[in-house]
Amino acid sequence: MSIKPLAMRDVLLDRIWRAMAEDAKIYFVSADFGSPVLDKIRADFPDRFVNVGIAEQNLINISAGLALEGYTVFAYAIAPFITMRCYEQIRVSLALLSEVRPMNVNLIGVGAGYSYVVSGPTHQCYEDLTLMRALPNFRVLSPSDHISAGALFDRCASTKGPKYLRFDAQVLPVIYENGAPDLDVGFHIHSTGKDVCLIATGYMLHTALNVAANLTAAGHSVGIIDLFDISNFAADQLQAVLSSYAGIVTLEEGFRGRGGVDSMFFEFIARRGLSTRMLNIGVEGGYRFELGSREELHEQVGIGPQSVLSSVTTFVQSLSD
Repeated sequence: MSIKPLAMRDVLLDRIWRAMAEDAKIYFVSADFGSPVLDKIRADFPDRFVNVGIAEQNLINISAGLALEGYTVFAYAIAPFITMRCYEQIRVSLALLSEVRPMNVNLIGVGAGYSYVVSGPTHQCYEDLTLMRALPNFRVLSPSDHISAGALFDRCASTKGPKYLRFDAQVLPVIYENGAPDLDVGFHIHSTGKDVCLIATGYMLHTALNVAANLTAAGHSVGIIDLFDISNFAADQLQAVLSSYAGIVTLEEGFRGRGGVDSMFFEFIARRGLSTRMLNIGVEGGYRFELGSREELHEQVGIGPQSVLSSVTTFVQSLSD
């Protein structure tokens, strides 16, 4: 029987709600952002829930203070606001301070990429992968469905340090019907091949699966990797996997060539001495104000299935030249 798709945030918030009944050291902080599950947290644990209002800078500093007092803190807001509106506070009160003081703060950013599709570029989030992975001591987690998102709770609750959870706002198809991936590895191999490996994170894993099916039908041998832990994956293991490919393609719902996942892999290839060639696929630089479906907007900026298939096909053909 197939699993009904759910919203990432609701699955994680339900895990938090249930854990708060057992652990009095879990605290929840919200920046005037709600959901039905959050209403249960507020009602059942009013002494460990605070809504700071539209004040993300306060949200970060309050979260840091609670963490220094020994609480495991989950802080919740729309993705661009919990990252960019309060970036200095994140840098100083979390990334910097966590180097000298143990703390556990988990930032839940909902609305990765284009998932708030009708709200325009103010509420869409293409920069967070670049910004958050630039911070030392931060762990950036980018799940692709609600199964992998919910599994992050145990890791967040048990591991010290600041973390950023990059959640999609839309209900996405279930990928991990047989259980969550191994969080210790930080990536999951969905298929192996000989020609090219598609490395995707978050929503773009769904695009990678679509594109890989078309490439396979055209006679190409394609591997697919879900990179859900941007900053703490098993590097030696990933190197061993990638060393067998002539080319790799990174796919991210963030700006291309501006310090995101593609920058990380250009560095990875260079530092590890891999001979594989790489194609980076991401959002073309610039902001767009057109309205449309997510699929339509993705095609406009070069990350839709048809655009990606065309780019990867050309890349694969070049590998044999």
